[in-house]
Amino acid sequence: MTQPTRRRAIISHLLLQAGLVLLWCLLWGSFDLLTILTGIVLAILVSAFFYLPAVELSGRFNLWRSFLFLAKLLLDIVRASAEIAWLVLKPTYRPSNAIIGVRLRTRSDLIMSWTAEAVSIVPGSIVVDLDRSTSTLYLHALDVRDDADIDRVVGEVLSTERRLILAIGSRVEADALRASKGVPHPPYVPTVAARPESPRQSGQTGTEEP
Repeated sequence: MTQPTRRRAIISHLLLQAGLVLLWCLLWGSFDLLTILTGIVLAILVSAFFYLPAVELSGRFNLWRSFLFLAKLLLDIVRASAEIAWLVLKPTYRPSNAIIGVRLRTRSDLIMSWTAEAVSIVPGSIVVDLDRSTSTLYLHALDVRDDADIDRVVGEVLSTERRLILAIGSRVEADALRASKGVPHPPYVPTVAARPESPRQSGQTGTEEP
């Protein structure tokens, strides 16, 4: 192995470890010393005892865009937590949830994985499947009653993906994303919703009778 190749392998491994530690801290919602140390230990154990497929890094990192991504993610966590608390306390709340398939723009395993993780740690939605062949995330979302709610959820996922591409995506993907601004994107793939608001919604895309 040549020196440049070895250097890239070391950098890739360190970035993977840092990513695992970051995800661990985000899952716990804490960046204190104990959480960080625990994350480091778990990252080392995961890398040592479990096979992790090679992830192709873009070789690009935008510090400002990364800060914006993390700031918006933390803001979304706080906002969504308050909204979920309100739904739980709301006397007239009637559950209406959905499984939504969102087709991403990226073909990068790293961007897809980080998008899935970022979506899952925000209360109110969790990724239940990821189809790498079509770059499609399937997520379970709370309080979805009509197509407008589906479009809102899809828009939030695509916005998260966009911030990640601009932060750590390849130059080609970032340029393509900027060039496609304003171009309509397929809103969602066929979805299934649980407990629709009314029987009349049965048969529409995204819903079925309970």
